[in-house]
Amino acid sequence: MRRWIGLAVAGCVLVVAPLVARTLGVGRGGDEQGEELAKVSQKGFTKDVDPPALSGVDPTRPRYEEDGVYAPAHGERTAKLTLDKGLQQLAERVVKQAEIPEVAVVLQDTRTGRILVYESQTRPGKARDLVVEAEAPAASIFKIVTGSALVEHARLTPETKQCYWGGEHRLEAANLEDNPKKDKWCATISEAMGRSLNTVFARLALKHLDQAKLGQTAARLGFGDPVPFDVTVAPSTIQLPQDRVGFARTSAGFWNTTLSPLGAVTLATTMANRGQTLRPVVVDWVKEGRETLHKGPSRQVLGRAVAPEVAAAVTRMMEATVRDGTSFKAFHDGAGREYLPGITVAGKTGTLTKQQTDQFFTWFVGFAPSQKPEVAIAVLAINKATWKTKANTVARQMLQGYFAEKGAAGVKPPI
Repeated sequence: MRRWIGLAVAGCVLVVAPLVARTLGVGRGGDEQGEELAKVSQKGFTKDVDPPALSGVDPTRPRYEEDGVYAPAHGERTAKLTLDKGLQQLAERVVKQAEIPEVAVVLQDTRTGRILVYESQTRPGKARDLVVEAEAPAASIFKIVTGSALVEHARLTPETKQCYWGGEHRLEAANLEDNPKKDKWCATISEAMGRSLNTVFARLALKHLDQAKLGQTAARLGFGDPVPFDVTVAPSTIQLPQDRVGFARTSAGFWNTTLSPLGAVTLATTMANRGQTLRPVVVDWVKEGRETLHKGPSRQVLGRAVAPEVAAAVTRMMEATVRDGTSFKAFHDGAGREYLPGITVAGKTGTLTKQQTDQFFTWFVGFAPSQKPEVAIAVLAINKATWKTKANTVARQMLQGYFAEKGAAGVKPPI
């Protein structure tokens, strides 16, 4: 039986899930051992204890060889990564061209869980791994969770309509009440996902969900837990306020949730796999001399987060983002032509500004092709008030690179 804990914190309920590996029913073996080794590796080692195989592996320091991408590990050890050399080098060029102060790009094979691109760029003097940090607000990416909960618990469909007014940049109590005189617009949940209509999600959440229902769906989709991975990952977090307005705002993606780019790409891969969560893998093997100390697993299903019909419905909602929503311009040229002709992308954008630190967060999370997925992507861009490139443009360029490499008809490399 699944257990989760509600803790009162400053008028909020903090939903804390057990470890993902345990929650999703991973048996004893490779994943639990790898997770334990990651914990041990943070504590340091005595002279009498050999460090675990994955100790010291740093995917942010790739070394390119003719036969692939390598990274340093503990001592004289060598780690070969799962990264695609061409795509990883493309990510470096795209990020440099984008001129984003801090950015993370993760590309994952949805069929195997193997990470193809692992790019983390931070400001000089503050080198860290942004891919596994969970300090950025999840923003409207959380609408994927709310949409899943609405389908799962209320049996709503992508065509369910809700009328609304206001709430584009801020949700007030008045925006949450049905008001025939003010509700000049109506939208389906698909349209609301694609255009990121906060009021639609807030009202539907208040009508059909509560803290327990939304919290359970969020926990199954990875919030409150670190992702089982080859390097230590910070857990994505969630706080569900007890008050009505606070709950509505959180459901729509206004604060109270954080997300790591690795957690974000895992969320996208879960939807791409019709609700099954795969263990992400970035280390192919670790060797010391000729001895193989670690061999990464092949496709490994951690468990089922949502039912197939829930994931299918949410996928249809996410398709609206690129088709005619917040990422239409990023995925089409000035004449309206697709950069990825014939390839349907399921995606979600997120945008929030933290005025205290002058940080402008943008996200793009998604997968393609939406009905026969091959690759999932998560991009987090942290700009200042003035900026050149947002996350959805970087994501489109990386998807261009992926499908151009595969020889998809009509798809050209981005740069």
